[in-house]
Amino acid sequence: MSSIDYHALLPELIIAATVLLTLIVDLTTRKKYLVAITAMVGLFAAFVPVLTLAFCDSLEFCTATGADRVLFGGTYVVDGYSLVFKGLFIFAAFIVILLSIGFLGSARYYEGEYYFLLIASAMGAVVMASSRDFVTMIVALELVSGPAFLLAGWKKADPRSNEAALKFFITGVIALALLLFGVSLVYGLTGTLQFDQIAIASVAVADTPLFTLGVIFVILGFGFKVSAVPFHFWTPDTYEGAPTPVSAWLSVGSKAAGFVGLLSVTYLAFPEAADVWGPPLWLVAVLSMTVGNIVAIKQTNIIRMLGYSSIAQAGFMLAPFGAAAASKSGNFDEAFYATVTYLLIYAVMNLGAFGVAIVIGTRVGSYELKDWRGLNRWAPGLALTLAVFFMSLAGLPPLAGWFAKFAMFQATIGVGNWWGYSIAIIAAVNAVIAFVYYSNVVKTAFFDSVPEGVDIEALENERITAPIGFALGLTVFGVLILGVFPGLAASLGEFGAEVVALIGG
Repeated sequence: MSSIDYHALLPELIIAATVLLTLIVDLTTRKKYLVAITAMVGLFAAFVPVLTLAFCDSLEFCTATGADRVLFGGTYVVDGYSLVFKGLFIFAAFIVILLSIGFLGSARYYEGEYYFLLIASAMGAVVMASSRDFVTMIVALELVSGPAFLLAGWKKADPRSNEAALKFFITGVIALALLLFGVSLVYGLTGTLQFDQIAIASVAVADTPLFTLGVIFVILGFGFKVSAVPFHFWTPDTYEGAPTPVSAWLSVGSKAAGFVGLLSVTYLAFPEAADVWGPPLWLVAVLSMTVGNIVAIKQTNIIRMLGYSSIAQAGFMLAPFGAAAASKSGNFDEAFYATVTYLLIYAVMNLGAFGVAIVIGTRVGSYELKDWRGLNRWAPGLALTLAVFFMSLAGLPPLAGWFAKFAMFQATIGVGNWWGYSIAIIAAVNAVIAFVYYSNVVKTAFFDSVPEGVDIEALENERITAPIGFALGLTVFGVLILGVFPGLAASLGEFGAEVVALIGG
């Protein structure tokens, strides 16, 4: 019996301990900010072994050989791919906690349980990054979603928050049902739930209708999780109704967890069925980009706009590997790298966009764009920060978003046939459409007149709280450093795409 590699499991063990510790602190003190501090310390501590695992070869105390650590018979793997996403989920949860401090206290929300649920959701995402079988992945996925259902309805007295939680819960249950039905068909035909074994066994059953149906239902289940069209209808209402920091977590942490599941399943379990899931993902990418961007133009509420923006961004992320699979080019390496790189950059700039929206929306008492007119007059620093994030989302150099778009276009064009060229053209048109509504927000903040009756002096005297200021500083730094030095983003993307070596295709 082989011994357990506790170093490989240390991030998960620390976060699990943090989940319990936040509950204990909440039960033993009235100072609820201590729960938030406990959660942040735990996340920071969990990030340390992620780094030591990533740089294990250069550390004297690390005696393991090889980059990959396979645990529990191959059902749990720690490799470059999982480590990059573990770091992403920990970073996202850390930023969301910073955004939540003060926001919760100002509206007298329950704070202790909030942080407990948020860390539990992050725990599920971290576990999901290493999952290599359907049992572990589904349990991890529901650990991400279950606390998020409760967090979405945290504003108990607000009917919109109740509606947000209900819609999110119903769609989440539907997505799980579809996913489980697909998994049951795959298991019945292959006799296994482990991804690498499914990939081997599927060669003999790849052409059977039931296996095709199983693959389609699995993809449909993850389509809801990443809020891609036509599974997107819950997203804008849930984002608008939920507390804004929760919306930030849903748009980054929960969405990235869905993408991790989708990437892992398609590339590790169903590589032989690429002709089944490739064309639908190509179509979903096109629809997500187009519908998300066109509807976003008409939005007057910033949070709803960011909701439709996240749908469109999902389309951009899906484009590379949808095109590669649909074309049967087998050029999965470049597509995988592009999607991972895009996800990493998207996480930083979208967290920052929600962060600055929280500050402005709380200060003016509204998330309606018309109430943000003339922002530059009374908060030039906030206006500049807003411009950084929204122009990065639009893909404007030298901000990080440009490299995400570049990697996506490089991968789609690199497919080298109609599937790649066509979706690259559609993505280019959608990038222009997206620039329209992103730039409109910046134009409103800098060039429109301040609404009548606004007390500019009172707004000028308000100050950003230290936690939110720190969160904005981290994300602004991330957007700038990844944009000015794209090689850093490329290196992270390449390290995160190391899982492709396990595919053998």
